[in-house]
Amino acid sequence: MTRAVVFAYHDVGVRCLQVLLSRQVEVALVVTHEDNPEESIWFESVAELARLHDIPVIKPENPNAHEVIEAIGKISPDFIFSFYYRSMLKKEILSLAKSGAYNMHGSLLPKYRGRVPVNWAIIHGETETGATLHLMTEKPDNGDIIAQTAVPILPDDTALEVFRKVTCAAEITLHGVLPDLISGRAKRLKQDLSLGGYFSGRRPEDGRINWQASAASIHNLVRAVSPPYPGAFCDINGKRLKLFKTLVESRPRRHDKPCLYAENGRFYADCGGGGVLRLVHFEIDGNEADSLSLAEFPISLA
Repeated sequence: MTRAVVFAYHDVGVRCLQVLLSRQVEVALVVTHEDNPEESIWFESVAELARLHDIPVIKPENPNAHEVIEAIGKISPDFIFSFYYRSMLKKEILSLAKSGAYNMHGSLLPKYRGRVPVNWAIIHGETETGATLHLMTEKPDNGDIIAQTAVPILPDDTALEVFRKVTCAAEITLHGVLPDLISGRAKRLKQDLSLGGYFSGRRPEDGRINWQASAASIHNLVRAVSPPYPGAFCDINGKRLKLFKTLVESRPRRHDKPCLYAENGRFYADCGGGGVLRLVHFEIDGNEADSLSLAEFPISLA
C-alpha cells in the first residue's frame, strides 16, 4: 500500500486528505497547525478528520525541527503532500519522500505564486483561477506542475465564494491525477516563471479603500476581503466606513469628486478614478445602512 505523510490545514487540507483516504493511501502521519485564537476559524479541521480515522496528528511550531524530520524518516513515506499547510518545508523533509513531495496551490501556476492567491486574483480582476498540484522544492510554488484545474471568477464573486470553488478544484485535481502519481506515470510540466509573479501575504490594513481609484478596482478590493476576511474600509469625518458588498453601476456620476450619497433608498459612491459604486451592504461606525439617517448624506470621500 502507498504510504504518505500529509501536511495540511483549512478546507483544502480536509478535502484532499479525504481524497487520499478514498484511494486507500495509508496516511501514516498528519502534520497540521494549532488554530490561532485571534483568527476567525470558519473552515473545517484537518485534525478532527485525522482523529476520526485514527491517524496520528502532530502540531509542531517548527515543522522542520529535528524531531519532526526523525519521525517522518522512521515512517519512510512514499509521498509527502502539503495541502494548504502554511509553513515552508525544507529539503531535509522533502528528500524523505521516496516518490516525491507535492503541494496543492490555490492558483493556476505560474500565476499568483505565494500567499493568499485567491484574494490577489480577485483584486487584480482575474476572470479565472484554480488549483495546481506541483512538485515541492525549497523555493515556494516553483516546482514542476503535475496537474491543475481551472474555475471561473464571476464579476461579483467574493473571496469566500471563489475559495470554495478552488477547494473543489483541488479535490478534482488530486482525485484525477493520484492513480498516475502512485504508478509513476504522472507527467511533469516545468513552470515558465516569467508568466506569473510572486505575491506576499496581506494584512487587515491592506483593506483600506482609495476613493481616487475606479469603481471596478474598489469593487474588486471589497469582494476580495469581504467576510470572513477583515473587510474593506476607510475613515470619513472621524467615522469608520466598512464595505461588505458592492456592485458596479452603469449610471452617470453626480459629483466631480469622490462622494457617498443616497438616492431612492439606495446608496452610491462616485469614484475618483471613474464609475459609480452601489453600496449594497455597509456600515458607518457600526451602524448598518438601513439605520442611517438620510440627512447624513451626501458625504465627501475626498
